[in-house]
Amino acid sequence: MGLKIANVTVNTDRPKELAEWWRAALGGEITADWGEYVMVGFGDGTGLAFQFVAGTEPGRIHLDLVTSDADAEIARLVEAGAAEVSHHEAPGGAFSWTVLTDPDGNEFCVAQGHG
Repeated sequence: MGLKIANVTVNTDRPKELAEWWRAALGGEITADWGEYVMVGFGDGTGLAFQFVAGTEPGRIHLDLVTSDADAEIARLVEAGAAEVSHHEAPGGAFSWTVLTDPDGNEFCVAQGHG
């Protein structure tokens, strides 16, 4: 018997709005909507869930996303409502990443050059 990650769940006071934002940002689909708990699936068994918790603040867990064109994806996400926080480079220039926040203030990273 083993464990498998079903979802990464984000506590938020606006689960439907945030689920829809991430669905559009990552090209997923809403797979369940129970009002205070909304799930987004990506067709490969991975998922994000958003559950209502009153008075939440951005969490301490963040997503790391990779792409072959970080600049284009970052621009697309910022246009959709994300905010750019900072840019970093691994020692020796192995890869770089940009920290952004979603509309709820949750941080996530978009990287290029590794994966």
